[in-house]
Amino acid sequence: MIMNPTRIPSATVVLIALFAACVPARKYEELQSRYKSTQETEGAAMAKAQQAEASMKEQQASMEDVQKRKVNLERDTTIQGTSLRNMTGQYDKINKLNAELLDKYNLLMAGDRSENRKLLTDLETTRLRLQRQEDSLSVLSRSLGDREAKLSDLQKELSAKDAAMKGLKDRVSAALTGFEGKGLTVTQKGGKIYVNLENKLLFATGSTAVEAKGKEALASLAKAVENEKDLSILVEGHTDTDKILPGGTMKDNWDLSVLRATSVVRILQESSKLDPTRITAGGRGEYVPIDTADKAKNRRIEVILAPNLEALYNLVKE
Repeated sequence: MIMNPTRIPSATVVLIALFAACVPARKYEELQSRYKSTQETEGAAMAKAQQAEASMKEQQASMEDVQKRKVNLERDTTIQGTSLRNMTGQYDKINKLNAELLDKYNLLMAGDRSENRKLLTDLETTRLRLQRQEDSLSVLSRSLGDREAKLSDLQKELSAKDAAMKGLKDRVSAALTGFEGKGLTVTQKGGKIYVNLENKLLFATGSTAVEAKGKEALASLAKAVENEKDLSILVEGHTDTDKILPGGTMKDNWDLSVLRATSVVRILQESSKLDPTRITAGGRGEYVPIDTADKAKNRRIEVILAPNLEALYNLVKE
C-alpha cells in the first residue's frame, strides 16, 4: 500500500524541524530537496497504482467476456460433436470392413508367399462380401421403392373401388326406395353391397315362383346394375330349419334354397341386359341364419354385389 505524503504524522514534522535547527542551512536545504523528491516519487507511484487498478478492472471485464465466449463455444462444440457422432455412426460397418482390409493388407506385406496367397484369398473374400452387401443394399432399396409405389397404387385402387361401391349402393337404394322397409334392405360392408329380400316379398310358403311384387323389385335392381361391367352378382337362397314334407319334387332345404336362387337369377336376366357370366346362383339351405329365434328373417334371398378385384390381385402378385 502506498502512503500519502500529505498524511505524515505531526511528530515527524516536529522532529524534522528540530533536526533542521541543529544542522546547517545547507543540510536543511538538501533534506528539503530530498523530501520534495520523495513526495514526487510517491505521487508518481500513486498515479501508476491507480492506472494499474483501472487496467486490472478492464482486464477483469475482458476476462468475463472471454469466459462467456468460452461457455458458448463449448456448447456449440457439444452440439456439433453430437451431430458428427450421429453421422459417422451410419458408416461404422463399412469402416469396420475397410479396417479389416487394411489389416490384412499389412499382414500381406509382412508375410511369406504362402501366407501371402492365403491373405490374398481372404482379402478377395472380404472384398466380395463387401460388394455383395452393397449390392444387396442397392437391391433392397430398389425393392422398397417398388413396394412403396405398389402400395400407393393399391391404396388408390382400393379408394376408387370403395368410392364406386358407395355410389352404386346409393343408386341401388334409390332404385329400390319403394321397397325398402317392406321386406327389403340395402347395406354396404366389407367392400360389397348386400340386397336382402325377405320371402314375404318374393315367395309364397314352400314355393319357388317369384310373385309380382318381388318381380318388380328384382327388375328395378337389375336395371340399376346392368351397366356395371366390373361387378359380379351372387344370388344366395336361404331357408329356415323346417323340414321339407316328403312326396314332393324337393328332397330338403338345399333343393329349396337353390331353386329359389335360380328363380331370382332368371328374373334378373329377363328384366335387363345383365351378362349371365357375371351372375352366380347358390343355395345355403338353413345353415346361415340371421336370427335363430326368428324363422321369418332366415327365409330370404341375398343378392351380393361385389367389385372385380382382378386389378388389385395383379398389384399384389407383382
